[in-house]
Formats: sequence, structure tokens, C-alpha cells
Amino acid sequence: MIRAEFRIELPAGTWVSEVSQSFPDATFRLLTGLRADDTAVELGEVGTDSPAAVSAAIRDHPATVSYEELDAADGTVLARYKTTDTALYEFAQAPSLAPEYPVVVRNGWFEFDVTGTREEFDQLRAGLDGSGLRFELLSLVEDDRGDDAGTLVTDRQREVLDAALRAGYFEVPRECTLADVAASLDVDTSTASGVLRRGQARIVKSFLTGADGGT
Repeated sequence: MIRAEFRIELPAGTWVSEVSQSFPDATFRLLTGLRADDTAVELGEVGTDSPAAVSAAIRDHPATVSYEELDAADGTVLARYKTTDTALYEFAQAPSLAPEYPVVVRNGWFEFDVTGTREEFDQLRAGLDGSGLRFELLSLVEDDRGDDAGTLVTDRQREVLDAALRAGYFEVPRECTLADVAASLDVDTSTASGVLRRGQARIVKSFLTGADGGT
């Protein structure tokens, strides 16, 4: 069994690509979605310093059929909306492994996890290679011994955690910024943040529950 995390460039022209690039510091999370013919109904959450402006950009986008804000607090907006933009679903249905929710979008790129067999993973990788989209494989864990024998953190997560530790990111007060950690690894800040967050979550979950940290 393989567990992998990808970061992929969004197809050009998709609403979430355009809106996320207009608000590069915002984090968009697609919590769930359902495609019906030529439209898709989605439940999404946005973390941003400009919640009203981001909500307006989504609501007023030509691809948005309807938009209902469900909750807004502390820089986070939860909304249900219908869109005519189904490119992401077409992409998700093409490979053998569909992205797992939540799908995270930042500044024109989306991040997601997949779980499947080596054959399914190879088919997905081949599909991405032929898609013309830029992508990064953020982490890969292969476990042939069963679900209970997985690695606590991935090699990629360990690399980022180690770089953050050595740079003093976990000191109180901090001795460096997240941007400094990202620069030392030659990646962008959003990538470093995502990998670091997942690695920390695995370690905390393992410490508190004795579990292996999940995916």
C-alpha cells in the first residue's frame, strides 16, 4: 500500500485558480464536492485576512451559479456554492486514484493525499506526467507489511521538521521564520508550511493517542 501527497498546479482558467492567485496568502479548503452533469456543488472553507473580499470574489466569479455563506469567524469563511467549473472533477476522475478530501488550494496550486496500490500510484504518476501540469510529490510512504506498520513521519516531513528544528523554528521565542525554513530547503513558504503542519500533526497524534499519525 502506498500513501502519497501531491502538490499540483491547477488547470488554467478554473475559478479557484483565478481567485486563489488574486489572494495568494489565503488558504482554500474544499471539504467535499459533488458533480452533477455540468455543475458541481461544493462545501468550502477559506482562511484569510480578507474574508469579505474573498467571499465576494467567489460569489461574483462568472463560474459561480449560487453562493451561500454558512459561517464566518476569526478570518475563516465556510460556504456552500454551485459552480459550472468542473475541471477539477474531470481531472480527479481520470487517474486511478482520486484525491482525498480535504483538497487544499494556495495561490494556484492544490495539495491532496492519495492511498492505493503501487500499480494505481504508477498510473496516477503517468497521468500527471502526461497532463502538462507542473506537480511535486511532497511525500511517499510505501508499506507492504500492513496498515499498522507505517512510518510515523515521511522522509519529506522528517527533512522539513529537521530543518525547522536546526534553524530554531521551535524555540521560544522563535529564532527564525517559516520563510527562513522554506528558503533553506529551496521551496516556497506554502509548501514548507503544509509539510511541516502534517508532520507535527502526526507526531502530536501519536504522542496523545499512540496511533501511527494516519495519512
